[in-house]
Amino acid sequence: MVAGYHDALGQWREASEGALREVLGSMGVDPDVDGVEPPSGGPLIVRPGLVELPAGELLLEDGTQLEVGWDGAVVELPLGYHRLQRNGEQSRLVVVSPGSCPSPHPVRQWGWAAQLYAARSSRSWGIGDLGDLATWGEWATSHGAGLLLINPLHAAAPVGHQEPSPYFAGSRCFLNPLYLRIENLTGADALRDLALLAAQGRALNEDRIIDRDRVWALKSAALEALFEGFDTPDRSDPAFDQYRAERGDALEGFATWNALAELHGVPWQAWPAEFRHPRSPGVVAFAASPHGARRIRYHAWLQWHLDRQLAAAADRVGVVGDLAIGVNAGGPDAWVWQDQLAFGMHVGAPPDEFNTLGQDWGLPPWNPHKVSACGYEPFIETIRGCLRHAAGLRVDHVMGLFRLFWIPEERSAAEGIYVRYPHQDLLDIMALEATRAGAYVVGEDLGTIEPWVHDALRAAGTLSYRLWWFEPGRPESWPHQALGAVSTHDLPTVAGAWTGSDLAAQERLDLHPNRDGAAAMRHRLAEWTGSDDTTPIAQVVERTYEALSAAPCALLTVSLDDVCEVEERPNFPGTTDQWPNWCLALPEPLEDIIKRPATEVVARHLSARDGLRAAGTP
Repeated sequence: MVAGYHDALGQWREASEGALREVLGSMGVDPDVDGVEPPSGGPLIVRPGLVELPAGELLLEDGTQLEVGWDGAVVELPLGYHRLQRNGEQSRLVVVSPGSCPSPHPVRQWGWAAQLYAARSSRSWGIGDLGDLATWGEWATSHGAGLLLINPLHAAAPVGHQEPSPYFAGSRCFLNPLYLRIENLTGADALRDLALLAAQGRALNEDRIIDRDRVWALKSAALEALFEGFDTPDRSDPAFDQYRAERGDALEGFATWNALAELHGVPWQAWPAEFRHPRSPGVVAFAASPHGARRIRYHAWLQWHLDRQLAAAADRVGVVGDLAIGVNAGGPDAWVWQDQLAFGMHVGAPPDEFNTLGQDWGLPPWNPHKVSACGYEPFIETIRGCLRHAAGLRVDHVMGLFRLFWIPEERSAAEGIYVRYPHQDLLDIMALEATRAGAYVVGEDLGTIEPWVHDALRAAGTLSYRLWWFEPGRPESWPHQALGAVSTHDLPTVAGAWTGSDLAAQERLDLHPNRDGAAAMRHRLAEWTGSDDTTPIAQVVERTYEALSAAPCALLTVSLDDVCEVEERPNFPGTTDQWPNWCLALPEPLEDIIKRPATEVVARHLSARDGLRAAGTP
């Protein structure tokens, strides 16, 4: 834990005694009695090859047993998770990691970035889905792109009101059934009410504001009917059984929480006491009951179909997923791993030049000592789940692997305190999982970050995140080991910055905007693109991405919001119902967006940076 921090202006902010005590208390530490050093006996993390180990019995991941005869014996170990047992003590996890994540292949690629929920087609039921992702990916690869960067697809609760924010995750290990393409499910063509449900779903596309509650009601009706036909005594599917076995305890815990949430609502803290812990006798009895077992099977079945549809999309293009910084305190991950969380605290960010009040994201932080003591199980399952079928993974606020800004629930964001995490262990585990998945990792290393962190991330093989709005030099001066982009979901679009509408929205929402910063953004667009007040916004966008194409970064991404000239950003930090956060669809269906002249021009610019040509262009 750090007793203070340097803010974005370089000023030291000392933590108050009261806030320090509250943070320590949430960790289970008495500041008057206990120390704050992590407990011993956590996982041993090493590199492959010859490893020096203490005496004991070593059980390798593949089931091989080795006897380590004396302390300091040298043993050759393969990559993976192994267990060391010695003298009747609790076994210790031994993680053998390559220490570095894979690089993108090929080493220079470009692609598109969008909020998948916003990228609707004429076939969507009011929200962009995995069928749209597959269609978009097939078109993208035919026009020179190698990747699609999308928002987190993390699961939400199966209740009437659907959480809009993809960064306020229920579970980061599993996916949101809202993204299922119903017509692509086995048996959908025989569904009696499919035509009516589809018509009602597609009618939702007429409103630019996404109504997730209505989408879920329609898709849920179709899914329940399809499951009735699947879940019969004389029918089984070996592929489903294999998927369920492969995802193991993590899937069972997730599906059990969903089945209980259907009966008792959310959050789980308000459930009857016998269901509030996953290993309680009440939960065991529920899971064994006919109703409980069937509903658990249903939620596992949903995840199986999500997994299959994501895999189908990933066969067409490299899908780059996104990992949110934390989980909803009342959701399935927080229920399954409640003993490893620090309730009473929220994760956030201190004040900076663009968010002068700071940010409180309302998510409980992981207790670093307890996560280490349980062998990093929540982290392993999370990274493994996010990397399924992924070409890459963007880690939102990657600084969270090193330290997180803890804010006591009753205090302002400015009163928060940084708590450090065992970053090397987390980076090594991430490298192991990425290597096994054959995927690269992009760390969103923006904001207030200690300089040495960039060195540690670079050594771990992660790609940095470089933005047009923040970089001091033109794109051609950016580093290779990076993903280059213009903006993110929390920052202005090109159109929003150029027209001044983003600044006007901030003023209207009373967000204490940085007017000088907004003026600097517009000036940068003008200077780097050679534009002036007479330049049409479409041309500003084209020139912006032509300039971006000069960056030597391993990856570059183009925002669909920009080629659509969208002025509204997807999310305004610090707002709730004042802005339609995470609910704005793109203004046109996907079929029309890919036919836009600006889309073709931008694709040509990005493909030409490596001597490639976008298909169908001169």
